Amino acid sequence: MTKHADHEVVATAQISSVKLEYMRGFGNEHSSEALPGALPEGRFSPQRCPYDLYAEKLTATAFTAPRHSNRRTWFYRIRPSAIQDEFHPIDVGLIRTGPIMDYPPLPNPLRWDPLPLPDAPTDFIDGLVTLAANGNAALGVGIGIHLYLANTSMEDRFFYNADGEMLLVPQSGRLILHTECGIIEVSPGEIAVIPRGIRFRVVLPDGASRGYVCENYGASYILPDRGPVGSDGYSNDRDFLTPVAAFEDRKGDFTLTCKYGGGLFESNVAHSPLDVVAWVGTSVPYKYDLSRFNTMGTVSYDHPDPSIYTVLTSPSDTPGVANIDFVIFPERWMVAEDTFRPPWYHRNVMSEFMGLIYGVYDAKERGFEPGGASLHNCMTAHGPEADVFNKASSVELKPDRYTDTLAFMFESRYPIQPSRYAMECSARQHDYVDCWKGIARHFDASKR
Repeated sequence: MTKHADHEVVATAQISSVKLEYMRGFGNEHSSEALPGALPEGRFSPQRCPYDLYAEKLTATAFTAPRHSNRRTWFYRIRPSAIQDEFHPIDVGLIRTGPIMDYPPLPNPLRWDPLPLPDAPTDFIDGLVTLAANGNAALGVGIGIHLYLANTSMEDRFFYNADGEMLLVPQSGRLILHTECGIIEVSPGEIAVIPRGIRFRVVLPDGASRGYVCENYGASYILPDRGPVGSDGYSNDRDFLTPVAAFEDRKGDFTLTCKYGGGLFESNVAHSPLDVVAWVGTSVPYKYDLSRFNTMGTVSYDHPDPSIYTVLTSPSDTPGVANIDFVIFPERWMVAEDTFRPPWYHRNVMSEFMGLIYGVYDAKERGFEPGGASLHNCMTAHGPEADVFNKASSVELKPDRYTDTLAFMFESRYPIQPSRYAMECSARQHDYVDCWKGIARHFDASKR
């Protein structure tokens, strides 16, 4: 059921409140209007739109994509998006796009300390730093993994990404996302997704902010299948929120930055690109509170595969093998008996990039800090450090509530290639591999 909110008309850059409504399911059509009757009735592109608005269609998938995966949105806006100057290339800074070829691939486990926040004025776009990527954006496969390190709001600058949709994972400080569809506020412990091509700007109400971005070049995110779990559990459609229509009718000297083909391009515009009065479609921004994830786990023995913690997935052409899975490790109960409860030592065909939003991750009690990251690529061996193994092997097992912890993983079928910056920056922990060197040999052939 949809929760209806009062419509809000926004005519300036100052936003006093954020209004959202519940989604009607992934792939289902959503709509919103900031003025009554702004959505045309019975057709998408009438000869004249209400309020003398312009109809404009954003198509985020092929026209002939199957209905369940087709993504498109109709905007009813004050001016068409085509009213702008030509784009010209600008410096990409530390942003990189798959395929990354500037550093030889290595099978070594990698880990990074949190990167420092900038001192100079830096907005969300200028503060993007690529740690790794895989696939090929031009071919529509793979992901880019970035950090954002920002301290300045985007007031007269706007952005859209033609290379992929953007999953934002705040770690410190809130973001207020002013989008063509309305306004979303997202805090640490929540996520937001901006579809490919949607124009937006980022306001920082708490000042300096840090977080993670997964740029998805492939199929749009959907909810994972539940299999034998049944009809409920994991993340539920009802808990995802979309913005209520709100528009900016501003004139001035603005810039529009575009990410296209791995490059950054800039155009001058004389009006705010966020002048959409109403919209209807299936390609819209949304947010999700990770505390609403309905965690599943064993109630008998053994540590299950981390796939049970999947929030969103971007499918590939091979069923069950994701272009990208977004997985979380939230607060939860652990009750398994006679079981090594942390993640076991393992090697995977899937590659794993991990980040920590807050607290301590149970397999790494030292060195893996909030705002930091780790990368374990295809078939790279990893698992608990020595102290964690020793404690988990001898502790008295009883029901235990894991609190004050929220880690996540971007897991992909393709090997993840770190950027040159990631390999050479001072935040890289060159001694990471040493965390396993204290693991002792306990084998005794005389003991069963």
